[in-house]
Amino acid sequence: QVQLVESGGGLVQPGGSLRLSCAASGFTFRTYAMYWYRQAPGKERDLVAAITTDGGRTRYADSVKGRFTISRDNTKNTAYLQMNSLKPEDTGVYYCKAEAIYEYWGQGTQVTVAS
Repeated sequence: QVQLVESGGGLVQPGGSLRLSCAASGFTFRTYAMYWYRQAPGKERDLVAAITTDGGRTRYADSVKGRFTISRDNTKNTAYLQMNSLKPEDTGVYYCKAEAIYEYWGQGTQVTVAS
């Protein structure tokens, strides 16, 4: 059974940090590129960050460059999103996605940035 389980979300003050995790099971994680998306209330789901299968290349939405870092540990079948200097506009549900021949999505984790 394929599963992607996000964790690490929560309420944080502006300027704070969170680290999201995406634990994968049921497929060959190391062969899938990984992505983090964000969906703010009333808006579409947007790409935040992406990482290649070996972690050698990453890319980011302009809005998070310099603040967020995507990474992965293929020995633990887990992808991460380190989020620093958080802003209220970073609020939303964060989803991870695995993509290769097939595409798998997690259930999402809520991140709220507010004072």
